[in-house]
Amino acid sequence: MTVRTPMTLASIEADAGLKAALALDAPGVVAEVKDSGLKGRGGAGFPTGLKWELAAAAPSSDGKRYVICNADEGEPGTFKDRLILSEWPDLLFEGMTIAGYAIGAQEGIVYLRHEYAYMIEALEGRLERRRKAGLLGDGILGKKDVSFDIHIHLGSGAYVCGEETALIESLEGKRGEPRNRPPFPVVSGLFGKPTTVNNVETFAWIAAILGKGAKWFSAIGTERSKGPKLLSISGDVERPGVYEFPFGVTIAELLKATGGEKAKAVIVGGASGHCLPPSDFSRAIAFEDVATGGAVIVIGPNRDLLDVVENIMEFFVDESCGQCIPCRIGNVKILEGIKALKKGECSSEQLLDLTGLGDTMQVSSKCGLGQSSPNVFLSMVRNFGHEILDRAPASA
Repeated sequence: MTVRTPMTLASIEADAGLKAALALDAPGVVAEVKDSGLKGRGGAGFPTGLKWELAAAAPSSDGKRYVICNADEGEPGTFKDRLILSEWPDLLFEGMTIAGYAIGAQEGIVYLRHEYAYMIEALEGRLERRRKAGLLGDGILGKKDVSFDIHIHLGSGAYVCGEETALIESLEGKRGEPRNRPPFPVVSGLFGKPTTVNNVETFAWIAAILGKGAKWFSAIGTERSKGPKLLSISGDVERPGVYEFPFGVTIAELLKATGGEKAKAVIVGGASGHCLPPSDFSRAIAFEDVATGGAVIVIGPNRDLLDVVENIMEFFVDESCGQCIPCRIGNVKILEGIKALKKGECSSEQLLDLTGLGDTMQVSSKCGLGQSSPNVFLSMVRNFGHEILDRAPASA
């Protein structure tokens, strides 16, 4: 795996962010995060400072609040959180501790992807070293009124638990299914208490922001997408791996850096993302243009796009929790249509019906899984109509 250097996270001074945070009061920490313009790095892009502000302000009958790290990195094509967990876990734990101080929580939980179980021993060892150094537990860095500790919870291998409310259900010992919202987790999260759920990368940048300052972070990127972004770049490229770019980098620039200039398509956002043609390679990776939690999958000129989307839809058929009809039935029907299309047995009229089904799933599914699972199929049909429609006869 290639890591593009220099990596900003690798240069962050150890625990400088935590020391700077504890020199402020809790509202001051929240204000610093808001001033940085940091948005969640898991893909949704919700302003992190606002999320913390809401969690801190929400009433709690016994004062309990929780900080949860979503380390359930299950999106196909995404592996940048794995790099942080293996190379810079202290930044994650530091960011979580800062969050606990900011919202008034004393407990943090890392919800770790089941496939990352091999990391637990090393992560637990790092947590224990932080406790012995006074960076976790009671009286952090000598401040008697600041207490926070972290434990690791291993997920059960369900993709849907990457959705924050399904993750919380799983933590409570229930079946991992999305909750109805509102209420949102910042008001009623784990065990009904105010809870902030943030991505691994988000917490790592929190440590950097408090250590280097909000102005440093906000000077990087675009007006609406601040800071650097880690991208997992895979597929038909010469140099796949985790790369760091400022927000605003174009897809063409990514392809040049990774040796993927011959791509005929790029899927931005992983299996739940969008398939873009060469005419869109000048577009920017940014929340206001092409948003992604971190996955960029490059499709080479010799790939059959229907093979690619068939593989993706098989994944979603397997991973749907089955709670809502649009997702449970819709993914199956689209997969059946793709298989028929490959055989030349799906007419152009039937293909039109399938795209209509995908549009319906996007607006009627209960959670992000069903809302985003048709994305690659729909974008392929719309952006590569010449290739897809050639496989669909005028009548079945």
